[in-house]
Amino acid sequence: MADPAQNFTDMFKKFGEQLKVPSFDMAKIMEHPQKNLEAMTKSWQAMAGGASEIAQKQRAIFEAAMKDMAEIAQAYKPGGSPQDAMAKQAEFAKKAMEAAITNTRDIAELVQKSSAEALKIVQDRMKESYEEIRATVEKKP
Repeated sequence: MADPAQNFTDMFKKFGEQLKVPSFDMAKIMEHPQKNLEAMTKSWQAMAGGASEIAQKQRAIFEAAMKDMAEIAQAYKPGGSPQDAMAKQAEFAKKAMEAAITNTRDIAELVQKSSAEALKIVQDRMKESYEEIRATVEKKP
């Protein structure tokens, strides 16, 4: 018994020949979505890598904050003058603010880096895809 899919394929091929439709490379056509999928996978991996770096940075920030709190608790001596207490609190607040600014900048840089990397992968694939389509459509002598 003949394979119905093969019969349909042959019929479609003959129909194309009768209409004088230029032949096309099916493997080449199937390559396009595969390359798109690969580019998206690389883009997602870049974003996941960035998320991992951000999580590591946040963990380091938390550990540094806990260390600072432990040092302040150990250095605390009740009974000092109010001016000394205020000076220590001001010093701690200043350190905390500087750390917050630095940490925020570092995390923003990590987010920007991973986003830019992921976007570049997609942009490069879009350019490549455009070139592939243009090369396919252009008439060659």
